[in-house]
Amino acid sequence: MSFDAATKMQFLYALRSKGVTDARVLTAMEQVDRADYVKGTFAERAYEDMPLPIACGQTISQPSVVGLMTQALQVSPRDKVLEVGTGSGYQAAILSKLARRVYTVDRYRRLVQTARAVFEANDITNITAFTADGSHGLDEQAPFDRILLTAAAEDPPGPLLAQLKPGGIMVLPVGQSDAVQSLIRVRRTDEGLEYDELRSVRFVPLLEGLGQE
Repeated sequence: MSFDAATKMQFLYALRSKGVTDARVLTAMEQVDRADYVKGTFAERAYEDMPLPIACGQTISQPSVVGLMTQALQVSPRDKVLEVGTGSGYQAAILSKLARRVYTVDRYRRLVQTARAVFEANDITNITAFTADGSHGLDEQAPFDRILLTAAAEDPPGPLLAQLKPGGIMVLPVGQSDAVQSLIRVRRTDEGLEYDELRSVRFVPLLEGLGQE
């Protein structure tokens, strides 16, 4: 299966039917071939709206969830974005089409190396990928206009909130268990932090420290 015109139409229709309606987000998702980020036996399922396993016991999120999270982030072309949880690199690639600069961190060196290779092969030059403990953010590049977490925390991590610019937005899954998680959006306003609950989701947990791979 290839990301040809018919497949793209079907893919975009599935996204719209799940509530991804932002034209810029849909265009970005049309420009990024998910098959580049799915390896091995699951590659043929790259265009289905489902999460798929990747290395290090992690997953590539289903496209509709990627689209809804990206849409909630409201990225503008001048924004500097931090993504916590590089995973396959798919989400960062989509953000790279919408933002000026994307910094992405993952605790697994192997995932970061693989994602970097895909970014390079696709000539994506505005993403910088690091192996780091994402729960601490990326202090040396802060503050950020937008922050996206692709792993669930019990609460929005303090260091990440501190790295969000005034007027900035952070989108993350929050929950105590794999079973019950909510996607929330946090805005930093002059009065403080505003929280919106968007929908229920399921993500791998946000873990501290570096992974073994």
